[in-house]
Amino acid sequence: MPNLFENDRCYVLGDPELDIIGDRDKLAQWRHKMKGPAFYRLGRKIIYRGSDLNEWVDAGRVDPAMRGPS
Repeated sequence: MPNLFENDRCYVLGDPELDIIGDRDKLAQWRHKMKGPAFYRLGRKIIYRGSDLNEWVDAGRVDPAMRGPS
């Protein structure tokens, strides 16, 4: 599967591309709980690197074919 996010781009809150993983409130909850994708905090600005977002998405990948015999 191709990357959902551009690896060499930085995303900030309000970018519509971030809506695919959660709304602004959900992302804030994850940051508070230290969950979700890696992020940078520059003052009050939150920045997500595209490569970090893609890594986080890939970590949540489930392949039913890899279950093995029951």
